[in-house]
Amino acid sequence: MSDINKLPKTEEVPNPDENSVELTDSQSVDTPPVENIETDDASKAVTINNDDSAKNLKNKTDNEDDVINEIDDSNAEDAEDEGNKDRHKIEVKEYDSMSLEALAIELEKLVKNEKIQAIKSPVDNINSAFKTKFQALVDEKKEDFLNDGGNEIDFYYASPVQKRYKEAYKEYRKKLNEHYQSLEKNLKQNLANKLEIIEELKGLFTDEENINTTYKHFKELQERWRKTGPIPRDKYNNAWNSYHHHVEVFYDYLHLNRDLRDLDFKHNLEKKLLIIERAEELAQDDNVIRAFRELQELHKMWKEELGPVAKQHREEIWERFKVATKLINDKRQVYYQEVDKIHEKNLEHKLEIITSINAINNEENNSHNSWQKKIKAIEALREAFFNAGKVPIKVNESTWAKFKDSVRTFNRQKNAFYKDQKKDQYTNLQNKLDLIKIAEDNKDNDDFEATTPLMKKIQNDWKKIGHVPRKDSDKIWKQFKAACNHYFDRINANRNAASLEQLDVYNKKNELLNSLKDLKLPTDKDAGIEAIKMQIATWKTLGRVPNDKRYIEGKFQKAIDELLSGLNMDKNEVEMIKYENKLDALNSSDDKRNLDNERSFIRKKIDDVKGQINQLENNLQFFTNVNDDNPLVKEVHTNIKKHKEDLDLLKAKLRKIKDLY
Repeated sequence: MSDINKLPKTEEVPNPDENSVELTDSQSVDTPPVENIETDDASKAVTINNDDSAKNLKNKTDNEDDVINEIDDSNAEDAEDEGNKDRHKIEVKEYDSMSLEALAIELEKLVKNEKIQAIKSPVDNINSAFKTKFQALVDEKKEDFLNDGGNEIDFYYASPVQKRYKEAYKEYRKKLNEHYQSLEKNLKQNLANKLEIIEELKGLFTDEENINTTYKHFKELQERWRKTGPIPRDKYNNAWNSYHHHVEVFYDYLHLNRDLRDLDFKHNLEKKLLIIERAEELAQDDNVIRAFRELQELHKMWKEELGPVAKQHREEIWERFKVATKLINDKRQVYYQEVDKIHEKNLEHKLEIITSINAINNEENNSHNSWQKKIKAIEALREAFFNAGKVPIKVNESTWAKFKDSVRTFNRQKNAFYKDQKKDQYTNLQNKLDLIKIAEDNKDNDDFEATTPLMKKIQNDWKKIGHVPRKDSDKIWKQFKAACNHYFDRINANRNAASLEQLDVYNKKNELLNSLKDLKLPTDKDAGIEAIKMQIATWKTLGRVPNDKRYIEGKFQKAIDELLSGLNMDKNEVEMIKYENKLDALNSSDDKRNLDNERSFIRKKIDDVKGQINQLENNLQFFTNVNDDNPLVKEVHTNIKKHKEDLDLLKAKLRKIKDLY
């Protein structure tokens, strides 16, 4: 196979779905393979199925004639498309899984970098994917528009990516039209050139020149024919048949010079053997699509570029070529069967997705949160559907229709729910606007004690009010939040100022507390009590300390207790002075509940002491016949006396509390 490099090679074909052909069982056995004709079905190979040829399969000669005619038709269509070989370079991508922006970029690259006649199939696939995805996006935007209260007749949506895509597609159509206009002109000129070659072939038999010169002229005409470009497909068969007829006539004419004819037969045999060997190599190639592409080129060379061989070799080499052809075609059929299996799997997955969407459609949902969860679930299923890959062509449209129907059902249900919510949303909007007015009317109020509970209440009320129309939501929230923040910022500013004042009070109280350590009280009891009360009064006039420094109040109480213990005073009298100091501290507190709690505590203690006294007095009844000098009786009387003293002190404390009210 050292000379195989002399044969033109096709380039590797990444796309198995364009310009290919399947042989029927009869064709793969008895006839040469047929090239592809143009088809809009870019995902499936074309099977040539001629009813007339099928009826004549019993007659090998008639069948081969039919196939040759099929080849001629295929070659005519193929020749008119100059982009066949160039198209093989185009990398086919999973356009269904690309984003809108990625599809626009891919189209721009193809139009800019590739020959326009070579990109029809990928552009069609890109266009289909873009339209599907963009329509889904438009449907989504339309739903949002209607949910926000818009009128369907007013809806319009456009996006930068759509504009970008349209510009690229417009450029593609422009270049394609220019290509076809130029191609039509070239096809007509090529036809004229080939008809001129045929006329020159006819003239070979009338030239009065030696056979060698005539043969050389004949070879030049053959070369010119091969180099002449494509012609209109409706003229192809007549032109090629006329050319082939005159070539055969010339070979009959060459019987006058057997050496030249045998030399040509030998050359054609060598080249056809190289073609057969290459076909046999391709039969072992694992890349069945690439092998089949090159096989098509080999058949084209066999027919169009090489002449006949000696009769004794014709049947043998043709049968050998057919065997290799059948092997390649059989492997290709297996490949497409595997592709079909993948497409069937994709179909199963897409049908499962549709079933999942329908299941969601059958769920009952009566809340905004549940609908939001469903919306997210549907969006995930939509994305999975777009990324699931291709399905068999025969069910592609029906599968897409089922998917659209299920999604539309969901959208109708969702829209119906949110339309019912509109009335409530506008009521909620009015309620929130009322709260905004309250917040703005009170944001500068200086009566913090009365206003703060009100501001906290309207904040809680805001949380309880349901959703409002989306177009108003952010605006009114910012307005409400600004009014509330303004008020509470003022409170914080006042608190910060108060904290500085309270810290100064703490410092002064700390100084007073330290001075009590060195305080010398008068020896007279009344004067000493008066001096202590003056210290207590001074302490009260200083004011409040920060909450985290309230412990200083306990230290002051302890210091006063120590001073009082140094005086010659009755125990209850000392206790009442201490208690008055305690009540003053409770009464000065912001929380009036402290004084209420103290009153409740004293009343409970009074009841407890009364109960204990009654119990003790009841116990004395058991000692009616016992002398008062009995130790047990003495102890009971002592306890009764002590409890009565405690009761008098508690009643005095309660009177002090009542005086404060």
